[in-house]
Amino acid sequence: MRNDFRLINGDCFNELAKFKDEFDLIFADPPYFLSNGGLSIQSGQIVSVNKGKWDEGTNIDEIDEFNLKWLKLAKRSLSDNGSIMISGTYHNIFSIGRALQKLDYKILNIITWQKTNPPPNFSCRYLTHSTEQIIWARKDEKHKHIFNYELMKRLNCDKQMKDVWSFAAIAPWEKACGKHPTQKPLSLLIRLILMASNENSVICDPFAGSATTGIAANLLNRDFVGIEKEQEFIDIALKRKAELEANFIKFRDKFSDIKLLNGLKFG
Repeated sequence: MRNDFRLINGDCFNELAKFKDEFDLIFADPPYFLSNGGLSIQSGQIVSVNKGKWDEGTNIDEIDEFNLKWLKLAKRSLSDNGSIMISGTYHNIFSIGRALQKLDYKILNIITWQKTNPPPNFSCRYLTHSTEQIIWARKDEKHKHIFNYELMKRLNCDKQMKDVWSFAAIAPWEKACGKHPTQKPLSLLIRLILMASNENSVICDPFAGSATTGIAANLLNRDFVGIEKEQEFIDIALKRKAELEANFIKFRDKFSDIKLLNGLKFG
């Protein structure tokens, strides 16, 4: 494995502004703004939903302003054929959708990640929340985007890939170096990156957390640039990168999407 893995310890707004026309794919998991003192259930235990100061709720106008600001910078940093994927739930996804439209992105799909093992609803007053959405958009109407259509068909038994994907939450081995409170499963990121980038593409994550995006990118021979302002998550990310380098083949062989794509070359 010889791909770049660059982590920048800094604020998304300051650091993303330094890039122009550089990224072929951006995956972003921005704050959901749901740290409001509520409770949830995790592994059978009652836990707080609070993630940290960075995720504390604010009013809708401030949320809209936040999303417009970083998405404007993201658009500037994308290559002409680049695209962006933003993960969210009902807490923030409508604000993100509005911002994308205001900035003249071309929305391509809304992918639904259906969790096979969601936590139960604590209050028993609502349906169990078992999905997250990922909005996929390209830079604008006129530019083309990377879409590996045939690869996606191969992953779906030679049928067109649909926009609802079922994946479990992160496996215990993915937490071996520590855990980010909103960490996404590697299997999900692998499929997203395979879908919308090529080998030697440059992948960016402006809210890198513990760098799941970077680990998936390097597994697939893509370069990675991540921005993360919390030092504790930078430390976890670097440990995960070292773990990947020490066990590259073992990691790669855990994922069915990778094993099915026999035409890809790794290393």
